[in-house]
Amino acid sequence: MLNHATESSTIKIPNNHINYIELYANDLQEIKTFYSNAFNWSFTDYGSTYTAFSNSGLEGGFELKKGAIQNGALVILHHDNLEAIKKKIVECGGTISVDIFSFPGGKRFQFIDPSGNELAVWCSL
Repeated sequence: MLNHATESSTIKIPNNHINYIELYANDLQEIKTFYSNAFNWSFTDYGSTYTAFSNSGLEGGFELKKGAIQNGALVILHHDNLEAIKKKIVECGGTISVDIFSFPGGKRFQFIDPSGNELAVWCSL
């Protein structure tokens, strides 16, 4: 998951901006080898099911997923007040697909927009 705890204490991340992207991978070692060799990306592992990447222009990560991958990218926005933006998303016609949960360094939730796209919103702790 996102790990901006130290970064966000020194850099103010703007609300409502795309801040992070998550992708799925069936084999994390294989995906790390591919992107580090092909594009010179760097990786930091967070357990056995997640690896974050950097040196790509936009930070992100790969989550281990078993089975077929469909819609393999999750765009993640930042907002300081998850409750407020969650309420606004619902008022504007969005649907919450994953309620607020915590992870190392922050909290987030996921939503479906009126066209069926799933995105997430996060904030640091």
